[in-house]
Amino acid sequence: MTRHARSNYKTKEQPDVRCAIYTRKSTEEGLEQDYNTLDAQRDSADAYIASQKNEGWVCLPDHYDDGGFTGGNMERPALKRLLADIESGKVNCVVVYKVDRLSRSLMDFARIMEVFDRQGVSFVSVTQHFNTASSMGRLILNVLLSFAQFERELNSERTRDKIAAARRRGKWSGGTPILGFDIVRSPGNSKLIPNRKEAEQVQHTFETYAKCKSMMQTIRQLDALGWRTKSWTTKQGKERGGRPFDKSIIYHMLTNVLYIGKVRYKDQVFEGEHDAIIDEALFRRVGTQLEVNGRSGGAHVRNKCGALLKGLVRCKACGCAMSHHFCTSGKKRYRYYVCVKAQKRGRATCPAPSLPAGELELFWSTRFDRWPRTMKSSPNSSRGREMPWTRRLTISGPSVRAWRSSRDSSLEKSRKP
Repeated sequence: MTRHARSNYKTKEQPDVRCAIYTRKSTEEGLEQDYNTLDAQRDSADAYIASQKNEGWVCLPDHYDDGGFTGGNMERPALKRLLADIESGKVNCVVVYKVDRLSRSLMDFARIMEVFDRQGVSFVSVTQHFNTASSMGRLILNVLLSFAQFERELNSERTRDKIAAARRRGKWSGGTPILGFDIVRSPGNSKLIPNRKEAEQVQHTFETYAKCKSMMQTIRQLDALGWRTKSWTTKQGKERGGRPFDKSIIYHMLTNVLYIGKVRYKDQVFEGEHDAIIDEALFRRVGTQLEVNGRSGGAHVRNKCGALLKGLVRCKACGCAMSHHFCTSGKKRYRYYVCVKAQKRGRATCPAPSLPAGELELFWSTRFDRWPRTMKSSPNSSRGREMPWTRRLTISGPSVRAWRSSRDSSLEKSRKP
């Protein structure tokens, strides 16, 4: 066999290198054009693969394009599909226009390269020539990735500084549209303009919560009126919003300083350039009520244990309040009232024992039914003045035990024939 024939025989036996082209652009700007940057990246990579035709390189027909996805993470649909095809053995080589198109994070790139090495997949950058098979090539690759990550972090810092400067000047720097305002966009600037109809809904929501002091009652009233959250259309033509109100939406609305003509940046609040639609006094009153409800549990706090005398019983021995507690044994629950002083400082500080909750409440209810109606508190009574019926709740252990013995004796008499 001649040398020329042996060369042709090796060329025929050489396996194809299946190449996948990956392209990416961080923003969606310009992607609607007939020929965009993703197409340009693919053409450059396709031309490079064609130049390696003698080496058996073949371009796969599948497109792995991530338009509008950042390189700072791996949450990209085309990248996930590419890695899945690599794991299944469909790809032998990945071709990109530049290294930072694949990733701008050193940690993410290390994970991707781990997948490449495990499957024996090579990696090629069209405009940056290096060989990852050598130590020098891997060093150059790491240097390029370090600069790519530095550039991404620098751009992020510039964006954050720009947003902070805009908020300090009272400008609205973008975000999800909120109920009560319309967004008027102009080149390089966006402003909030009050929407009269939606502003009335926001005003009614604030007044409703200030009156009923309950989010659930506020939601029920808004549902009765058929109101929904703000609806808008995205740049892609998708409908957003229009949902029924829930507690998180109401809370975000009642704490949003945009409604009083201000803007927030982190923990700071600045005067905004848009008009307010909520009076600041009403906003403060609602905020105070939200804070109170957050500590107390709201206007409708559930008494899960059924403690009828919760917050009313006081210890006769030391004069401190007696709080309601319970313990369980199997499926049975034992409720009792215990002196707060004895609970906090020990039994040596107060000689009064714990009182059984059920019998104490029955004892109180039988005594209360015998009192005249004039002894009950009226809505016009002073909150700070002690009413006659509250003094009756100062109960000692012996009185309860005496009542218990008299009750037991009466029951025994009733059982005798």
